[in-house]
Amino acid sequence: MAKLSTEQLLDAFKELTLIELSEFVKAFEETFDVTAAAPVAVAAAGAPAGGAPAEEAEEKDSFDVILEAAGDKKIQVIKVVRELTSLGLGEAKAVVDGAPKAVLEGANKETADKAKAALEEAGASVTLK
Repeated sequence: MAKLSTEQLLDAFKELTLIELSEFVKAFEETFDVTAAAPVAVAAAGAPAGGAPAEEAEEKDSFDVILEAAGDKKIQVIKVVRELTSLGLGEAKAVVDGAPKAVLEGANKETADKAKAALEEAGASVTLK
């Protein structure tokens, strides 16, 4: 049998109906003892059984830095908020006055930890979510 190129195979598959193609896939799977299942289904089935759901593992990549309260040194906290974000004085003051409010959203672990440390050093109460 002559070896067919990828293009020739694709052209041959284009000529098949969906039913014929489905039958071909089943025969291919049986002949070569493989499964033509989507990799996404395999990844979902491979989720840890006793651990946290896969969604939580993905959320660990990004954190929200939430200012819970400004504390006694409100002016210092406003300065830190301005340093962490590109907000102006009025906008930073509105964030601090509107606590609890997100200062940074979707930050990586290192950035979120640094922001939390800086805000706590200024006297604010902060949580990471």
